[in-house]
Amino acid sequence: MRFLLGDIGGTNARFAVLTSQQLGQIECLTVGDYTTLEDAITAFLSRQGSPPDIVAAFLAVAGPTNGDRCAIVNSPWIADGATLRASFRFSWVHLINDFEAIALSLPQLHGPDIYSIGAGRTQSGAPMLVLGPGTGFGAAALIQHDGHTVPIATEGGHATVPSSSQREDAIIAYLRERFGHVSIERTVSGPGLENLYEAIVALDRFSSPTRDAIGITEAALKGDCAASRAALEIFCAMLGTVAGNFALTFRASGGLFIGGGIAPRIVDVLAHSEFRARFEAKGRFRAYLERIPTNVIMCSDATFRGLKALAETMPEPVGNHP
Repeated sequence: MRFLLGDIGGTNARFAVLTSQQLGQIECLTVGDYTTLEDAITAFLSRQGSPPDIVAAFLAVAGPTNGDRCAIVNSPWIADGATLRASFRFSWVHLINDFEAIALSLPQLHGPDIYSIGAGRTQSGAPMLVLGPGTGFGAAALIQHDGHTVPIATEGGHATVPSSSQREDAIIAYLRERFGHVSIERTVSGPGLENLYEAIVALDRFSSPTRDAIGITEAALKGDCAASRAALEIFCAMLGTVAGNFALTFRASGGLFIGGGIAPRIVDVLAHSEFRARFEAKGRFRAYLERIPTNVIMCSDATFRGLKALAETMPEPVGNHP
């Protein structure tokens, strides 16, 4: 049997075909190049040579799922199971939150798959947690229950962003004038980095040009823009505060992992930033958090490892596929 696996985000959509437990090459498509998810899938399948006989689809989507439907956050696409089944004659379509899929991969990540920041030691059988910035901000946990591994999806990126300093108070106040509610995603994401940069330029009266997230990161790493460097440093610090909050919420003694597309690109900056100090800075629970390891996911296929694990636990599809 062949399954279609997909990782559908706000900027990129990645697809691969799973055949007899062997994952094919992952192909990345730009969301903005296609009007619908169906158009993107059609384009991917057309490039597979002879079209593979796909019996079902397992799709990780950047947004909350409602049954077999999801309006992708930060994207005009809709993932609708009924439409996909009819369009491609799939026996079924299984939608899962993208960070929920990454959570399913966590027990498989070792060695070069991760980059450790700070101390800590994994407690076997304890909850594990993945979160991270990309086009948005995702978070999910993995727990053990009655002998089963259970992923728990969240929409934590839309919770109110916390502040840990007067500097951050001022930045959040500035952003509140623009957005009203300032969520975690408004600061700790690709667009969030742009918001931080904009706030810092305005508050400190820098004469800095408008930059996107990539430009801010590049300027910060080169050291030729004080506003960009300040924005990236605050980004890392706020990520640490948010990560510590989630770790306490889920009692994630099994380890915290940072996913998403941004962290691997700035891993050296992150490692030397306030991230880990902020992660541990929880007053009376500092010692508790000091024992929790934090890791950046460096491999690019974690979502697909999670989807593959999910597909292998499902019964054989039956239904309208010939």
